[in-house]
Amino acid sequence: MKIAIVMGSKSDYPAIQRAEEVLKDFGIEYKTRIISAHRTPSAAEQFSKDAEAEGFEVIIAAAGKAAHLAGVMAANTPLPVIGLPVKSSTMDGLDSLLSTVQMPKGVPVATVAIDGAENAALLAAQILSLKYPALREAMREYKNKMEQEIIKADREFQESK
Repeated sequence: MKIAIVMGSKSDYPAIQRAEEVLKDFGIEYKTRIISAHRTPSAAEQFSKDAEAEGFEVIIAAAGKAAHLAGVMAANTPLPVIGLPVKSSTMDGLDSLLSTVQMPKGVPVATVAIDGAENAALLAAQILSLKYPALREAMREYKNKMEQEIIKADREFQESK
């Protein structure tokens, strides 16, 4: 199990650190790179073309502003690509979200919320769980734990009233 996390700029790193933490929690190997769709287009194209041969099974692409990184990755690989729009200095990340989600026919990108790194990692884990039964069981346990935490919080809330 191996996931590529690609960010368009080093300034995107705070937005994706939670993705790394989630992947660590699930025992999923990952590699994080800085590759810009606009400033290093040849590197972005080559990385996405080589990703499968390098052993990656899913790509998470995080970018802000024009946020074309996920689309460039998806255009050049058969692997699933998850776009992670990053809140930029303008438009509170709406520009990034629209740039990531509005892909043309034939080049799909699964897109999570602005700065939704945790969900990007969880979606990547769920995709991999189709192939890895132990990971699927870990996802079941994660969801059950989350459910139990909410039930407990509700019970405590009700008792405090």
